[in-house]
Formats: sequence, structure tokens, C-alpha cells
Amino acid sequence: MKLYSTFFLAIFICFGLVAQKKELKSIQKLVDNKSYKEALSQLEANSSLLNSAEPKYASHYYYLLGVSNQGEKAFSEAIDAYGKARATESAAKLKKYSALIDEAETALSTDLVNHAVSLNGDEKFTEAAEALYLAYTLDMENNKDYLYFAASSAVNGGDYDNALSYYLTLKDLNYTGVSTKYYATEVATGEETEIDLTTYKIYSKTKDFTLREELTPSRLPEIVKNIALIHLNRGDNETAMAAVKEARNLAPKDIGLILTEADLFIKMGDEQRFAALMQEAIEQDPNNAVLYFNLGVVSSNQGSREEAIAYYKKAIELDPAYEATYLNLASMILEGESDIVAQMNALGTSAADNRKYDVLKAKREGLFLEAVPFLEQLIVINPTSIDALTTLKNIYGTIGDTANFKKYRDLLESL
Repeated sequence: MKLYSTFFLAIFICFGLVAQKKELKSIQKLVDNKSYKEALSQLEANSSLLNSAEPKYASHYYYLLGVSNQGEKAFSEAIDAYGKARATESAAKLKKYSALIDEAETALSTDLVNHAVSLNGDEKFTEAAEALYLAYTLDMENNKDYLYFAASSAVNGGDYDNALSYYLTLKDLNYTGVSTKYYATEVATGEETEIDLTTYKIYSKTKDFTLREELTPSRLPEIVKNIALIHLNRGDNETAMAAVKEARNLAPKDIGLILTEADLFIKMGDEQRFAALMQEAIEQDPNNAVLYFNLGVVSSNQGSREEAIAYYKKAIELDPAYEATYLNLASMILEGESDIVAQMNALGTSAADNRKYDVLKAKREGLFLEAVPFLEQLIVINPTSIDALTTLKNIYGTIGDTANFKKYRDLLESL
């Protein structure tokens, strides 16, 4: 009887193994046909196989589970399944599916990045950051770029906690993101184009092209700057300032860092230090209209009207299409009206006061007419600027220019 029981048990085990092999072979066909959803359904239905499966079948099961999840863009589940397949084979000293997983994970990185690009395009930034972070974890040594892009997506999605964590990791790794770009200039046409390394090597064997290499700028200063900005966003100005100073030590002439430090000072109410930094930025980039615009804002806040007007005019000279400058400049010009009106209201009714009144009235109208060209130019740039149209309507109404008053009134009403 004992011999019979043992023989029966052996038959039962053999039958079970044949069944496992048959089921996995069937699911393998579904995976080969890219019927991933159906494969996942069959894997779930046969999950009990894992209770008694030999390592070679268990690793096959997890491999199929990983491929199917990858095909359905369930990337975390795919990575988890691949990990279990590897662990199962490692414990049993097997290699078959681990080798296949190496190939699958190479494609998985690409799948994750492409998925993240699509998510970013749909403004699903948090999900994109998660996909890019997963791509990074697949090969932390070679996929650091993905961690950098994951941080950027996290910022765009307002997930500052994860963004800060990613940036701090990059900083600790001393990640720079520096890479080499390759360029070829065709001798016959003089036209330069960017090329890949393979093409560069091919072109190096001919005299038809002049070649050059160029290193991309380091991303480390930007990373430290973003660390500072996140701290700033949280209201931790002291930590933010320390991060900016560290970044500026790395890249003392980086305009972005100068402006970040300036932004910190303006948020802390130190307009003098802000203005000094803006001047420093202008020394680095003297043709940057935005820098002059910001100096105009600071000068305005400090009550330096003439200085602000000069900065705004310089900004317009450098960038005639920068809308905000026109409105700020017109407002700064018109700010002088309040003093004139105050003087007019303080006058009496004597002949002398009447003469003074006429002078002040002419001065006031001259102030209005000084602002008009800038407002009208703004209308050319942006015909729907309600602020500019309203101000022009009011100016012409005040000086008694009925035709222009009606013109800008009608334009306002048409919006």
C-alpha cells in the first residue's frame, strides 16, 4: 500500500507539472501575439500555479506577467514581476528568463520615457514624473538624465516634495548632464548641421565636411537653483539663499542664478540688493530687455520716477514687442499728474492764479500726450489691451479730443 501511495503521488505531481507547462505555453502564445490583456486574465486565473510550481515554471510565470503588464503600460507591476522572476531564478541558479528580462527592461526604459513624453504633452506632469523616475531606477548609473527630467515634470505638476528629493539626489551625485554635441559644416555650402556620433565618425573620413564638437552646459547650477526656488516657494528663505549662494559659487556669471538671488532679495524686501544684482545681470547680458524692465519696476517702487522711465524706455528700445513695458511706462509718466492736479486745486481765483492754472493745465495735457504714443503702440501689439484702450479713452476725454475719445470708446465696447 505504501508503494502504491508513493506511485500515485508521483503520478499526481507529474500531472501537475504537465498542467503547469501546458497553461504557461498557452499564455506564452497570447504574449507572443501581444494579447496582453487576455494574457493577464489567464495569469490571474492560474495564479494558484505558483503555490507548487518548480522554479523554472514560476520564473516563466513572472516573466510573462512582467511582459504583459509592460504591454498594458502597468510599468510598476512589470518591474515588480521582473524582479520576482530574477529572484526565483537566482535562488535556483537558473538564467533563462533573466536574460530575456534584460532585453525587456531595455525596451521598458524606452517605453517609460515615451509614455512620459505623452503624459507631459497631456499636462499630466505628476504621472510623467513617476514614469521617468521608474526609468531611472532601472539603471541608476546610466539613467540619471531621466531623474533630472522627472524632477522637471514634478515641478510642472506642483509636486515639490518629490521634485526636491530628485534634485537633492542629483546634487549628491554631482550630476552635470554634460554631453558632447557633434556638428558638421558642408564645405560646398557652408551650412552647419548637428549630427550624431555615428555620422560624425563617417564624415571624419571625408574632406566634404568640417567637423567640430561642443560640450553642453552643466545642469548642476540649474539644479541647485531649483532647489533654492522650491525652498523659496515653501517660505524657507534662509535655506533658499544658502542654496543660491552655493550655486553661484559653481557658476558666478550665470544670469539665471543672479536673477534667482535677486528674486530672493526682492521677496525679502531688500530692493537695494535686488537693484545691485540686476545691474550685475545687465553687465553679463546688456541687451536683455527684461532686466531693464525689472529695474524699472524697482525704481518705480523706490519712488525714482525719472530713473524708472529711463529703464522702461531702454527695455522698449531692446524689445519693442514687450507689452508689459509700455503699460508700466505710460503709468509711470501719468503718475506725475497727481502733483499737477494738487497744485491746480490749491490755486485761488486771482488773475495770477488763473495764469498759473493755465500753465499747469497745459503741463498736464503735455503729460497725457507724452504717454499716448506708448499706449497706442501697445494697441498695435495687442489690440485687445483693455487697460491701454481705457487709458486712451480717458486721456482724450479729459483733454477734449472728442473724435479720439469716441474711437477708443467704440473699440472698448466692441471687445
